[in-house]
Amino acid sequence: MNNILYKIQSKISSRILLNYDMKKSTWFRAGGKAEGYVIINSISDLKTVISFADKIKYYIVGVGSNLMVRDKGFDGLILKLGKNFNNIKIKKNSLSVGAGVLDINLAKFAEKKSIKDFEFFTGIPGTIGGAVKMNAGCYGSQTADKLIKILAINKFGQIKYFNKEELKMKYRSSNLKDDLIILKAEFGYEYASKSEITKKKNYIKIKRKSSQPINEKTSGSTFKNPPGEFAASLIEKAGCKGMNIGDASVSKLHSNFIINHGQASAIDIENLGKKIIREVQEKFGITLEWEIKIIGN
Repeated sequence: MNNILYKIQSKISSRILLNYDMKKSTWFRAGGKAEGYVIINSISDLKTVISFADKIKYYIVGVGSNLMVRDKGFDGLILKLGKNFNNIKIKKNSLSVGAGVLDINLAKFAEKKSIKDFEFFTGIPGTIGGAVKMNAGCYGSQTADKLIKILAINKFGQIKYFNKEELKMKYRSSNLKDDLIILKAEFGYEYASKSEITKKKNYIKIKRKSSQPINEKTSGSTFKNPPGEFAASLIEKAGCKGMNIGDASVSKLHSNFIINHGQASAIDIENLGKKIIREVQEKFGITLEWEIKIIGN
């Protein structure tokens, strides 16, 4: 494996870190190592890495806010988009946003420019690429609402636009496969009163701070809300609030958050999640689906 990584390194300017501890780059601060980790700073480097897709696995990440790597690690190359994928531009008919832009930074940009309906991104950790892929949302809004199209690169190095309709975006999902990497997203936009935008943004910040364990080692919502239900309510009614395995526990503030209180392993977190799924299934006949992305061995 390292021979392939050395070969890739010889062809790109972005630096590959070998045997990289993914604890440092996931919000859970748990899990194993990746064979390699690289912050990609150009399209040409990205195309070069992708050209090795038949020889090495790769997985694209944002800030690791919604990701857990299993304890035995990921036998491939983790890719993160760097500064050249971190731009926001106001165009005549759309807002062009790089896939590496933090969700909260898009919300701040929109507020500064008096652009409405992006306030909800204040409440979503992560990057725009991830937000599009999973149709992230909160407080009654979702990424698909204003999305027009995305620019993405496939495993053959081909770059093309996809209209929103092609992405089949549903609640916390799209049909985008892991080997398709989003480069940027384009959103429709409207101007509004800056004071109203700020008021809505502040409401979301206060609501999130009071109802979610945002200062803990957690990866946001653990499970998707089943149709017509709230995962947190089901988890609490199933008696799982405060439940723990090792240093991993269900938050007492918000039952749909698992917290690493110190030295929880990825298997502790995953097993706690599986236990929650079993308890909710036995009590309500509803099978919860993971919202957290779990990769590795």
